[in-house]
Amino acid sequence: MGVNPAGPNPAVPDETFSASRWTKGNLWFPTRIVVSPLRVSRVKRRLFGSSEESISISQVASVKISTGIFWSDIMIESTGGTDPITSHGHRKADALRIRDLVESFQAARR
Repeated sequence: MGVNPAGPNPAVPDETFSASRWTKGNLWFPTRIVVSPLRVSRVKRRLFGSSEESISISQVASVKISTGIFWSDIMIESTGGTDPITSHGHRKADALRIRDLVESFQAARR
């Protein structure tokens, strides 16, 4: 006789995708995209601290993937009209997995 949460499944772990160190701006501190049932975050570490941008899963309007010879660029746009989350230097499989996760979490919330 338990109570089920109204939100997404808390047992689903966050998935983290790191950009390649071989791409511009990612040599020392590669950009990470973290996808959870509640939000999509871009975490960029620095020598002292880090910067993080996030968009709620319910506010994600689209996920755009631009694939090159070796790496893929990802742009996650929000419905609020704010700046999109962008990241470059991810593997194509990781970019597709990010898109699939966002779409599945959005479908689960409906």
